[in-house]
Amino acid sequence: MKHYSEEEFLNQLLSIPSVNGVDDEREIANFIAEYLKDCKVNVSVREIDQRHANVVAVLGGKSKEKVVWNGHLDTVPYGKLSQWNTDPAVPAKKNGCIYARGASDMKSGLAAMVYALGNMKQRGYIPEKTIYFLGTCDEEKGGLGAKEAVKEGIMDDAVLLLVGEPTGMKIGSAQKGCVWLKMKTKGKTSHGAYPQEGINAVEYGFEIFRKLKEKLSEFVHPLLGQPTVQITGIKGGIVPNMTPDDAEFMLDIRTVPQVSTGEILRYALCLSQTYERNTDGMLKTEFTVENERMAIETAPDDLWLRKTEWVERCMYLSASQTGINYFTDASILAEGKKDLPVILLGPGEPFLAHKPDEYVELKKYLQFIEFLNKLF
Repeated sequence: MKHYSEEEFLNQLLSIPSVNGVDDEREIANFIAEYLKDCKVNVSVREIDQRHANVVAVLGGKSKEKVVWNGHLDTVPYGKLSQWNTDPAVPAKKNGCIYARGASDMKSGLAAMVYALGNMKQRGYIPEKTIYFLGTCDEEKGGLGAKEAVKEGIMDDAVLLLVGEPTGMKIGSAQKGCVWLKMKTKGKTSHGAYPQEGINAVEYGFEIFRKLKEKLSEFVHPLLGQPTVQITGIKGGIVPNMTPDDAEFMLDIRTVPQVSTGEILRYALCLSQTYERNTDGMLKTEFTVENERMAIETAPDDLWLRKTEWVERCMYLSASQTGINYFTDASILAEGKKDLPVILLGPGEPFLAHKPDEYVELKKYLQFIEFLNKLF
């Protein structure tokens, strides 16, 4: 077996391209599996299609109670190479940091989990709980890997889900959900000189969006703040001198635990029905949920959360809690498991995700490996 130091192992993962939609994500799954096999860990690659695979490893504990460690295998594209000061495909070390695409989001968290698990097995350590490591593909798009893992029953009977997403080693105890809501409005065309004779589908669509945003701003979470609602796509208009009678809007809504997708749809329908009545039924609206990820919150008195805080204090870390604004595979893996504690914690920095010159501090990467050894 080739021996890697913690830093060398991180560099190996960063050197394997796994850009979502471009690269074969099975390559990094196979590398992780071979490494863990060499460490004598029970591991398998679960192929999904010609480009996607999950990797699942199990380290038996003193108890059969299952804790799940999750990290995703894929990254976003590099973006404009001219905006990088280093090659995003080749890890580069500068001033105690490793630069590469995925360094923060989230191959540093992934590498730490794999390295810690292999090290536990090599030194004969038996954890209190049975540890399931789940490396998922396609997190950056549709969550294909997480969905397959749920179908396979990997999350069944889990007592904890730990996700190594970038938090700067702060404790993520709440995560915003996400709804991509498509809104179609149909009105009535008219001559541009006589707008009062038409029903402007674009203007009414904007008005419904504005009112929905205003309504959702009433909900405030102590860690996550308010929901956000923005228009991320719009189609509409015929020619400059005609009132548009059709429009389509794509809304990106980031939710908090107090408001569900069903409630958002009810608010939207109520608003649209008000405008339909005001136009004598000539305005028609239609809503379609294109993507949905639930919001997550772990109870403040949860024992795993308290233990996480205790371990961080023992390591002289802040032990402060934070909210996660982006969605993760946790929203799929924990779906329907209301009482499952979910903790998001990793060495990367959320403000560096998806940006040029992405990096991770080596100190925090090593701290995360130590944290995993102490928590379990």
